[in-house]
Amino acid sequence: MTETLAAGASADGLLVDKQRMAFELDGGIAERAAIGVIVLGSDQTIEHEFRRIFDIPGVAFYESRIHNANEITPETLKAMEAGIADCTARILPGLPLDVVAYGCTSGAMVIGDDKVAARVHEARPGVACTTPMAAAFAAFKALGCRRIALLTPYVDEINQAMRAHLQAGGLDVPVMGSFNEGDDRKVGRISPASLSRAALELGASETVDAVFVSCTALRLVEVVAGIEAELGKPVTSSNHALAWHCLRLAGIDDPLPQHGRLFTCALA
Repeated sequence: MTETLAAGASADGLLVDKQRMAFELDGGIAERAAIGVIVLGSDQTIEHEFRRIFDIPGVAFYESRIHNANEITPETLKAMEAGIADCTARILPGLPLDVVAYGCTSGAMVIGDDKVAARVHEARPGVACTTPMAAAFAAFKALGCRRIALLTPYVDEINQAMRAHLQAGGLDVPVMGSFNEGDDRKVGRISPASLSRAALELGASETVDAVFVSCTALRLVEVVAGIEAELGKPVTSSNHALAWHCLRLAGIDDPLPQHGRLFTCALA
């Protein structure tokens, strides 16, 4: 350590100027896991819900924003593929990440999980990668559920494509419902109480054993435990499943029952 002592007060009042002071390094706020999240430019919700769930010492998430159109159509969703690699590269350049998540459910469905992973790996070769769709399939496998009630905010063209996608992945979707709102700016303001009512109504069907609330803009995390208690069935959402999948892929197996049944499960 170098210490320079002024003989008296300098013109700017500096009396002591210490250089190269001793310090120690610890593991930082991401000592256990560093998770990167690509967030839609229009998304008002995902960071808020991830902060609620990732209140775990040593676990941190870091995000970048990807440009998207406010109107949700297959064409606008597909257009996001071109920006995924660049957004991945912007997250903690030069520092390791354990997982990278692409935070758009319908976008992942339209682009395809394999293509999302390929674009992520252009910037982060070999990193674990997930999307809300991949996370949902992993969640229902872990929960042992396969007959799903689907709740979305989307227009019907997206709804029908999502139902077909879930069924192609081995899930049955005999019940579905939608708010049919095409503007992502409004979707982020749909109240948790509205989600609760809709999830309880759809999930009450005897033909389903779980509920999936699709869209990272919808706020389920704060009400999921209450819905499950009333419904008696597992409930998850895009953000809820994605956060769980990120933790499990990063090797964080802490049970968090306050966030619902899924957060007591390991990867299956």
